Amino acid sequence: MSDELRQGGIAILDFGSQYTQLIARRVREQGVYAEVFPHDAPTSVVYANAPRGIIFSGGPNSIYEAQSPRLAADFDLNAVPILGVCYGMQMIAHLLGGEVTPGETREYGHANITQTQTSRLFDALPTEMPVWMSHGDHVARVPAGFDVLARSSNGLLAAIGDEHRQLYGVQFHPEVKHTPHGIDILHNFIFHICKCQAKWSPKAFIDDAIERIQAQVGDDGQVLLGLSGGVDSAVAGTLIHRAIGDRLTAVFVNTGLLRRGEPEDVVRVFRDQERMNVIAVDATEQFLSALQGITEPEAKRKIIGAEFINVFRTQADKLTNVHYLAQGTIYPDVIESAAGHKSAKTIKSHHNVGGLPPDFKERFELIEPLRDLFKDEVRKVGTALGIPDHIVWRQPFPGPGLGIRCLGHLTWERLETLRAADAIYLEELEKAGLLREGTSQCFAVLLPVKSVGVMGDNRTYEEVLVLRAVTTDDFMTADWAKLPYDLLGRISNRIVNEVKGINRVTYDITSKPPATIEWE
Repeated sequence: MSDELRQGGIAILDFGSQYTQLIARRVREQGVYAEVFPHDAPTSVVYANAPRGIIFSGGPNSIYEAQSPRLAADFDLNAVPILGVCYGMQMIAHLLGGEVTPGETREYGHANITQTQTSRLFDALPTEMPVWMSHGDHVARVPAGFDVLARSSNGLLAAIGDEHRQLYGVQFHPEVKHTPHGIDILHNFIFHICKCQAKWSPKAFIDDAIERIQAQVGDDGQVLLGLSGGVDSAVAGTLIHRAIGDRLTAVFVNTGLLRRGEPEDVVRVFRDQERMNVIAVDATEQFLSALQGITEPEAKRKIIGAEFINVFRTQADKLTNVHYLAQGTIYPDVIESAAGHKSAKTIKSHHNVGGLPPDFKERFELIEPLRDLFKDEVRKVGTALGIPDHIVWRQPFPGPGLGIRCLGHLTWERLETLRAADAIYLEELEKAGLLREGTSQCFAVLLPVKSVGVMGDNRTYEEVLVLRAVTTDDFMTADWAKLPYDLLGRISNRIVNEVKGINRVTYDITSKPPATIEWE
């Protein structure tokens, strides 16, 4: 994203909240660029793109803990408007001479607040509002110059502000859906207080991305892309193809671990319809051979990743004069893989961020046109580019594919069984209108567990299938989707009757946490 689209947005300092990404998404949803920084990022870094406002995220620490996250020593609290959320509010109060105390009355979950004074932050909002609280400590005394803007039903300070210095704090989470007027509060901060302009749109991003790609690659640069068929690599590839045409070569590796029909679909859409230069490699036997006898999930992941690199390297070695490698890295990958400060925790190791083999890093210059986007923004760009809906809205699919959804030993027969069952599941969800609305991720898992059944007059002893469907805003937490019983019954009936090797279907009703979304 160019400096022009970045500038004049909102900077977010991450103090360890699980909702930090969600704050950025909520800002982006209003057409304003938002960028997440470590809490201790130097002032020069935070202000590099001239943000018009800053939001301090929440966090799990107490402000008085010895190792609690702090701002950089040179951070300026008076340069632009600031909104502190939960821990962020306590940080503002603490730094400016207020008092933060451990809460004898802790507030978690739904609560009601009442405005005690008019302010630009709550402009045109009801005097009483439901909010989502999550805190133990609270601000007991506001700093000089601050007013109490709202209190909770427990009498605790729910919002404070210094209208003159444009410093504000809220003790609840405006970014979550459980705070119905949260978007309105963020809107007031972004537009009424910070005076931001809504510059971001899919078309503006596309035009900007094409110009940046052309500038980076030049008139004769060649680009190599790993095309998976997922929305991220599809949008990245289409953008690059629009920018440089046949100078892009996309390599699609069929690992044998994809869902039914996907290998053929990727080739049909991108080579036949989009006229992209696609090299399709069927490496099914190579992958299944390497995975023979492997049942431990992490071992599977490592083998699949290593084999993919081997196949990809073989194809890359056949090409000449290719000096650029394109990846579908998106913003959550960057944040999750390396938040860049000592208090950050790596959520997952992502091959797109720092996981490339050393020789690739030396050999290629990276092109990551989607690095600044969230998944929902990638989908909007994909739609604007004219990519087919079934690609844009493809169900989230892990890199190891069915390798981690077919638990236990991987055989071609078991993978085919899982493919057939998964296809029925997705087909019925699509018919019911639940693939885009009502669910966020849906898939089937084949267990290496057999159970007794009866079909007709015959006893059966076959494997168990688990159906998984979740709802989530950010995939950091998730709840199981409450699918209609009659739909689940229809899916189960079809799978048992149409798919050989399965005689029992179950539905996973575990949230994240304590479970993960995937099973392995």
